[in-house]
Amino acid sequence: MPQIALLSQETIDKIAAGEVIERPSSVVKELVENAIDAGSSAVTVEIKEGGVSFIRISDNGCGIEREQIPLAFLRHSTSKIKSVEDLFTVTSLGFRGEALSSIAAVSQVELITKTNGDFTGSRYLIEGSKEVSLEEIGAPDGTTFIIRNLFYNTPARKKFLKSAQTEGTYIHELMQRMILSHPDVAFKFIMNNQVKLQSSGNGNIKDIIYHLYGRDITKALLPIAHESELFKVSGFIGKPMISRGNRGYELYFVNGRFIRSQILSKAIEDAFKPFLMQHQYPFTVLYFEIDSSLLDVNVHPTKMELRFSNQQELYREVQSILSAALVHRDIIPEVPVDTPKKNEMEVPKIEKVMPEPFEQKRLEEIRKAVRKDSPYEIKYPVSRPMGTGSVSSAEKLLTTIKSMQPEQTPEADIKNQPEQPEEQILTQPEGIRKEPLPEQSKKETEKELAKEAYVLREEETYGAKPEGSYEQGSFLKEEEMAKQKIIGQLFDTYWLVEYNDRLFIVDQHAAHEKVMYEKLKKQFEKKEFTSQAISPPIVITLSMREAEVLERFKEQFTKLGFEIEHFGGAEYSICGVPGNLYRLNTRDVLIDMLDELTDGISERATTDVILDKIASMSCKAAVKGSQRLSLPEMEQLMKDLMKLDNPYNCPHGRPTIIAMSKYEIEKKFKRIV
Repeated sequence: MPQIALLSQETIDKIAAGEVIERPSSVVKELVENAIDAGSSAVTVEIKEGGVSFIRISDNGCGIEREQIPLAFLRHSTSKIKSVEDLFTVTSLGFRGEALSSIAAVSQVELITKTNGDFTGSRYLIEGSKEVSLEEIGAPDGTTFIIRNLFYNTPARKKFLKSAQTEGTYIHELMQRMILSHPDVAFKFIMNNQVKLQSSGNGNIKDIIYHLYGRDITKALLPIAHESELFKVSGFIGKPMISRGNRGYELYFVNGRFIRSQILSKAIEDAFKPFLMQHQYPFTVLYFEIDSSLLDVNVHPTKMELRFSNQQELYREVQSILSAALVHRDIIPEVPVDTPKKNEMEVPKIEKVMPEPFEQKRLEEIRKAVRKDSPYEIKYPVSRPMGTGSVSSAEKLLTTIKSMQPEQTPEADIKNQPEQPEEQILTQPEGIRKEPLPEQSKKETEKELAKEAYVLREEETYGAKPEGSYEQGSFLKEEEMAKQKIIGQLFDTYWLVEYNDRLFIVDQHAAHEKVMYEKLKKQFEKKEFTSQAISPPIVITLSMREAEVLERFKEQFTKLGFEIEHFGGAEYSICGVPGNLYRLNTRDVLIDMLDELTDGISERATTDVILDKIASMSCKAAVKGSQRLSLPEMEQLMKDLMKLDNPYNCPHGRPTIIAMSKYEIEKKFKRIV
């Protein structure tokens, strides 16, 4: 028989480290959270080879006092909480006291730190949980961690890491979430000596979304702001046309912490369900503020999971808020007629980068150089490192300016220039005619440089109408029907309607399906349910969990019109079904309801399943594509569509109407060049 033995401290540390530190991104997450908890306003993260060989994280936080440094690397030592009661009111990102000890157990760690009250800093080395040295050193206020050779003493764990590029991508995604979760902190992320991400820390969430996800997404955002006794939420949700095929863009933060929650995900997805097709997920950036006493954050070592004490109320309120925000918007997707085909070559997008901290000073130097009209070449530093994206318009402009200068570079001028890294110096292109710039051109050049220096211009983000959508509530108002001109039917499926300066295309099947769905749904919601007896009864076999759910919600099933009796053992007999659902497959409807209720998230699951079945019924009964309608029938369909709260999508999320602008059509015919 195997003998019970106490594990060595080294083995214990490595087992504990395996729970917290899974890959390089885990190290970055823990140390960046520590930096934020330390009150930092600026955090820089630098990695090499996916973070396996090198990670450096610097902040300007409060630092660590010299005598407390060794203590910080002991397991379960923390300054965040003092007692078990503090777990129920914790507001910091970290609190378990496991991060530093876990990192030190599987890597070589160098710590440089200094508090505001000390004259000198401290340098501490620890490798594989073994202290190497602690010495006095000159250092700025704040803390810098340098992690080398991650998993050097646990080759089995290192073997399961992915490629350096993949591990770097994990850290890149993590830093995106960190930037979003704390918009008031200035972050900088450097990978293999190239700046990949940078935020200004000005607190403007829309600016951050623009730089992380681009203009198209930023222009298709809807603001969310709501406060109740239960929670406060703010942020943005994306319009249905920017949905994605996975949940990677479904982001939400609770008390500044990025989490994954089945409750919140279901509330968000159920709100978007009428607007999205199957297997499509919304874009969201939502910030929840919830009383910490109503949360349990001590669920998992990674702190990515939370438990809510009032999950049903939370689900209902979040789903209601987002549904209202979507329903009260009149959105018709606008499709440009000259969209390139997938197999056509597309112009690569220019990667946008936040301006460097000393951008203004750089611009001033450039302006002086332009005014100087010097016969010599001057080498200018570029505002971004090479490799972070295509050359910006400002950089091209600078190249052109310098190419117009004579080639000669006096030795004296070179000495006066500050040294720059080789990759950051714009060299003069050959073969371009060199002529002095006219005075007027210089002035225009200065203006252009000032504009190009900041890639995010306010009017681009906030002023223009979102691309890819057409918002005009008047089109689907009954009083506007007189202004609409039905041109005809296309392919016996689509109706063409002219209104103002737009051509609207209506899918007759999707539109009729939506009208029928809303009609059946209204009847279902208003009607007093009656039970329709069935003979012979349908006998079904349920698992223990399904039977438990059925007994728990038996009263609700009875109100809906179901008559269900225990038949013995695991079998139940269905003797009656709701009268208005008599044509449906009773067995499937009941099983689907039980499956939805099993997760314990939404008590509305019974109604939701029935509505899904109604959607299928309306789809089958609706007028089909390639079925010709008369003009009066189409006019009546348009009238019925206009009476709906959400006429823009069929029950399965497909659009009922799309729009094309007169401008786009004229551009296609070369009337506009």
